[in-house]
Amino acid sequence: MDRAQKEKLVDELGQIFESSGVVVVAHYEGMTVAEMQDLRAQMREAGGSVRVAKNKLAKIALEGKPCASIADYLTGMTVLSYSEDPVAAAKVVQKYAKGNDKLVILGGAMGDTALDAAGVKAVSEMPSREELIASIVGCIGAPAANIAGAIGAPASNIASILSTIEEKAA
Repeated sequence: MDRAQKEKLVDELGQIFESSGVVVVAHYEGMTVAEMQDLRAQMREAGGSVRVAKNKLAKIALEGKPCASIADYLTGMTVLSYSEDPVAAAKVVQKYAKGNDKLVILGGAMGDTALDAAGVKAVSEMPSREELIASIVGCIGAPAANIAGAIGAPASNIASILSTIEEKAA
């Protein structure tokens, strides 16, 4: 890799570190190509990405970025998983690490907040953006449904009383 390619890679990594909601660093020593492709596919499905880069170049790209605290984790065979959604990458990596002992989560960063392995696990247990939106919509819609039910209830009660009176009269 020549100097121009390295500079381009450092720029790309810098943009990743700035724009990502979460970055997770893990060791992947011993994983097969098929396992890595499976991880990439799962991450892509969740809206994230997986990147393997030289640790030295990643450390250069981290300088001055909010998540610079993850530089300490960049030793050995590391893989970077990231997503704009602050929870997606952590969820996928945590789920994948449960089923594959070769992927060991070291830590990560959520904005300028450093995360250790336990922090990544805690983030992975948080609801995703879509789940939060769904619960908010549900909360907003519930009062409207209750009002509609309350408005319709008296008419329903009157109709059932009239039908009971009609049955008794017949």
